[in-house]
Amino acid sequence: MPKAKGNGGKNRRRGKGDGERDKRELEFKEEGQEYARVVKMLGNGRCDFFCFDGVSRLGHIRGKMRKKVWITAGDIVLVGLRDFQDEKADIIHKYSADEARNLKQYGELPESARINETAVDMAMADDDGAHDDIGIDFDDI
Repeated sequence: MPKAKGNGGKNRRRGKGDGERDKRELEFKEEGQEYARVVKMLGNGRCDFFCFDGVSRLGHIRGKMRKKVWITAGDIVLVGLRDFQDEKADIIHKYSADEARNLKQYGELPESARINETAVDMAMADDDGAHDDIGIDFDDI
């Protein structure tokens, strides 16, 4: 029989997964930063998001967050704006739903900001039920 050489498999390296339950200090924006809502994930660590200053930008997930912090459509993030490219920015921090609600209470996020919505929720809100009518009037039957 071959001798075991390793210290365990993939699950040992992964850990228990309960390390992020701790309360962390709320991070506010500084000069050159802005809050944004992720609209669409594009792949390769890039995403399309809408900044709350009214500009839609292309974002890049910073290397420290890649494969550690999962970002999906509808998440509230803190982005660092680039001096040399206004249409691009870098994602610095992802807020949990509770942190985003706290930011909204402090007045950092606008009242129109939607928290904890997925891409499906956003697509359904864009339709507003306009295409639900198929032309059948039950009163005529």
